[in-house]
Amino acid sequence: MNPSDVLIKPILTEKANAQQDKLRRYAFKVAKKANKLEIKKAIESFYGVTVTNVNTAVSPAKSKTRFTKAGFISGRKPSYKKAYVTVAEGETIDLYANI
Repeated sequence: MNPSDVLIKPILTEKANAQQDKLRRYAFKVAKKANKLEIKKAIESFYGVTVTNVNTAVSPAKSKTRFTKAGFISGRKPSYKKAYVTVAEGETIDLYANI
């Protein structure tokens, strides 16, 4: 896989920001077919850091329902894969530089 196809976007939540400060761990939304070696190679080439550990988790699809004037509308949110990437001691990734 091409490194630009592996990484979809960083996950910017309170939990992810707390892990960045304490554990040097960054969360990314990645392609479902990407494996840990491809994720590690993509992070190292994009951000120029040394990756020490990669953990992945697949978030399952969820059904959502909302009430409107026309009645109930039900649908599904798709599943996606998350990667938790730990970088080497003393290195950081600046996720807010491109905003």
